[in-house]
Amino acid sequence: MPVPPFKTLLACLLTLICAVGLWTAYDWFQGRYIRAFSDQAALFSGDVLSLPAELSGPGAIRVVHFWDPACPCNVGNQQHLSELLAHYAPQGVEFYSLQKPGTHGQLPATLGAIKALASLPGAEHLSASPAVAIWDRSGQLAYFGPYSEGATCNASNSFIEPILQALSEGRPVKATHTMAVGCYCSWQDKSAAH
Repeated sequence: MPVPPFKTLLACLLTLICAVGLWTAYDWFQGRYIRAFSDQAALFSGDVLSLPAELSGPGAIRVVHFWDPACPCNVGNQQHLSELLAHYAPQGVEFYSLQKPGTHGQLPATLGAIKALASLPGAEHLSASPAVAIWDRSGQLAYFGPYSEGATCNASNSFIEPILQALSEGRPVKATHTMAVGCYCSWQDKSAAH
């Protein structure tokens, strides 16, 4: 029995409406949660950073996590940061965090062992977050830059594990200038720059 033309037209129209609805939802999700990485290059320069007086000088390897609670890019590295904390804190690596000035938020409970810093000399000049700074046992800045490059952050594409491994083995590292393409948010307030 042939399908009447009205029912065929109605079925095609419903299929088209569903397809447009799915495309609209996908486009909204992509625009809201997935950043375009091809034009999101960030230059990280750590020359201006130094540890606060109470942390400076010889001691443990120190990792400082720079984050902005309003930046959706932080979600991508929190699991990785939790894994770093679980692996390296028992080895004596000390973890600290610095929240973007003027913002309010707190790290997830899984990162509760990270000590919050009120300030860090030179941090007001940073370009983007999330970022990480690592000081070696002598108190010298060994690394400043992103956790990784690209859309995701994990042990397979991370810059951090090789740095911490080298420092743990006593090998020197000097990587304080990095340019990367990934998900980053501006650290500096745009209105303060004008």
